[in-house]
Amino acid sequence: MEGKVIWHYKLFDELSAKELYQIIQLRNEVFVIEQDCIYQDADGKDLKCGHLWATINDDIVAYSRIVPKGVSYENEPSIGRVVTSDKVRGMGLGKQLIEYSIQTIENRLFTSSIRISAQLYLKAFYESFGFEQVSEEYLEDDIPHIEMLRK
Repeated sequence: MEGKVIWHYKLFDELSAKELYQIIQLRNEVFVIEQDCIYQDADGKDLKCGHLWATINDDIVAYSRIVPKGVSYENEPSIGRVVTSDKVRGMGLGKQLIEYSIQTIENRLFTSSIRISAQLYLKAFYESFGFEQVSEEYLEDDIPHIEMLRK
């Protein structure tokens, strides 16, 4: 996919209807269709979160949910719903997405401590950003996950 990558960040109440629709569309394309995972995506957390995404030619191609502490985890903020479109995989946007997600938490939530629930196959990817495994493997929506912490 060609075009300039533009990054965006908004709180839920700042999202336009079109932006929200495109975010949900990308999450469903990857998590529900591609990963064949039936789960409740609209879990109520989006209302309390920040939303970070990249567009190319006005199409959302990468996204993460910036979760304040007390929403998913009591003591740390989190990065959730991390997703890239299959149209841009291999372009390095996944790495940029995590880098920007970490920067967003550091700059807006004023902490470097971040806890995530990571799909097991992405363990080495998250370790490259300073995350360490802090739980045993568990199943979430029939997909192996681990809890990881970045201090």
